[in-house]
Amino acid sequence: MRVAVRLPVKFDRIYIANRGCQASMSGTPSTKESPLVNTQAAKSGKDPVYKRILLKLSGEALMGTEKFGIAPEVIGPIADEIIAAQQMGIQIAIVVGGGNIFRGVTGSAWGMDKAAADYVGMLATVMNCLILQEVLKSKGAQVRVMTAIAMPSIAETFIRLRAIRHLEKGRIVIFGGGTGNPHVTTDTAAALRAAEIKADSVLMAKNGVDGVYDDDPRKNPHAKKIERISFEDLIRQGLKVMDPAAVSICKENNIPFVVFDFAKSGSIERIVLGEKVGTLIGTRVGGAK
Repeated sequence: MRVAVRLPVKFDRIYIANRGCQASMSGTPSTKESPLVNTQAAKSGKDPVYKRILLKLSGEALMGTEKFGIAPEVIGPIADEIIAAQQMGIQIAIVVGGGNIFRGVTGSAWGMDKAAADYVGMLATVMNCLILQEVLKSKGAQVRVMTAIAMPSIAETFIRLRAIRHLEKGRIVIFGGGTGNPHVTTDTAAALRAAEIKADSVLMAKNGVDGVYDDDPRKNPHAKKIERISFEDLIRQGLKVMDPAAVSICKENNIPFVVFDFAKSGSIERIVLGEKVGTLIGTRVGGAK
């Protein structure tokens, strides 16, 4: 003899936020984290042209005037800029280099195997990620660090869909460990992660250089700044702004990137609102998608 037993299951409410659905058994929405509110954009009267960005920070830029490590007077304002942009309703992911601690090319010059030196460099990027995470958290931001090399005691292992979910829930996501493979730069890691999370743009933060020039502006005072350029012309002219592999990934996935001087206050906000800042590189001349 069979007895069928039905267990009632009750869902009091279904909350729809951003791109995903959250089911609540209690009927009371969580107040810890909520979708971002576009307050700054509302004040400016403009809508952001980019909804999700990937910010690439070089390790060397974090040094400021120091010869090694991170300068507090540099990382503090960077964190402020990131939070200000997020308050506009922008989803922000970050890739940080490790050149302020260790560079793979330096290790190779010492006689280290190139792969081993690159792995040390990946660990340096994770150190920078953890420090940036704590600075952002001290300013009230919700942050997650995800690494390409599994380090479960200190960070989440990178999972594409989980990273996207963090962004949708209003968290800043910092990617560490490069791609997890040697012989690959953090520029390429930034482009790859941007493609994986379907970012609208990559923002390349430079220290003291406000865009792309036809020559090195630090050596040639007559170098001319280029406001907009296509991927094809960037490669053809041999302008060393980003690793060629990274440029190729951005081109194939139709992701424009902007090269700008992060030291100029408000640059990230202005970029996401579509203002002319730095140099815009895209699929066509003019930088449009």
